Amino acid sequence: MKAFGFLSFGHYDLGASGRSTPGRTMPGAKENIKNAVDIAVGADEIGVNGAYWRVHHFAPQHAAPMPILSAAAARTTHIEVGTGVIDLRYENPLHLAEEAAQLDLLSDGRVALGVSRGSPEPVDRGYAEFGYRPDADDPKGAEMARQKFDRFMSAVDGEGIATALPLDEQYPRMYQPNAQVPVMPTSLSLRKHVWWGAGSRDTAVWAAQKGVNLMSSTLLTEANGDEFADLQADQLRLFRQAWKEAGHPWTPRTSVSRSIFPILSETDRRMFGSGDDGGVGYIDDSTATFGRTYADEPDRLVEELKKDAAVMEADTLMLTIPSQLGVDANLRILSAFAEHVAPELGWEPNTAGPVKGYPIS
Repeated sequence: MKAFGFLSFGHYDLGASGRSTPGRTMPGAKENIKNAVDIAVGADEIGVNGAYWRVHHFAPQHAAPMPILSAAAARTTHIEVGTGVIDLRYENPLHLAEEAAQLDLLSDGRVALGVSRGSPEPVDRGYAEFGYRPDADDPKGAEMARQKFDRFMSAVDGEGIATALPLDEQYPRMYQPNAQVPVMPTSLSLRKHVWWGAGSRDTAVWAAQKGVNLMSSTLLTEANGDEFADLQADQLRLFRQAWKEAGHPWTPRTSVSRSIFPILSETDRRMFGSGDDGGVGYIDDSTATFGRTYADEPDRLVEELKKDAAVMEADTLMLTIPSQLGVDANLRILSAFAEHVAPELGWEPNTAGPVKGYPIS
């Protein structure tokens, strides 16, 4: 690990003032969105390397990420902004490519755009209500998402998408007739800032073959008896091997996420407990392995995280934060991790420059 960021699920109360825990008010949508940007601003000042947001539709969480990413990028200097992940089933891939390119240009390349098929949702095929209906033999939209990904990456790479009209029909007259015209703008650095959110070893290999970074999921849709960290470390190694075999001419990034809470006081202990060991569960019609939650005093956290093979294998660690607790509480978590834990794991603050992946050997 050389970098860390936060991953926010962005929960908010559908009413103006619901109660998340006794005595604590969960923010509504407006406050939650503003908090998201303020947390990013504070994290940038601490030296945190990345601010990432989950994207969920038909749920009281972040849905349309570009406004938050743009606002956060505009108010920060070093931190990269991104998603973990955008559900491509809901997206027009060409429109997403236009937005992503503009964000990449506006932020001077401080983007980590995670995309994938997306996670299970609370409604029946919500993407169909957005106008996107997969074929009958693609009941969960996985193949549709991958087709959209290919279309998105073609646009990211500046390939011709539309055909120019005859010259006398163009307004304004700009192109040779029948020329293939890309979507605009194009950012030459954007491909290196696209990540695929992978929930299995097979999808990690697929991402490497496609030539994008790997954002390992918060759970893996595999269960063979191995610990989550070991399964995930194997996933990362398979990705790197597949990248090497594909011969891509640049070094990719890899990330994993964990719930980690440094305990510095009895208040912290009462709020975050003593963590858990994760385990095996059932989600999205399949068995899955979940990661553990770490909550302990800093020296114990360092000791335990150094034993977490995936944390040490990836260049970037994302801390899943309880954003519903508000700005101050989350910045205390990030500040405590930056001060007491991250330096012992190899952390380089955002002032050291953009994060680079470990060399592929």
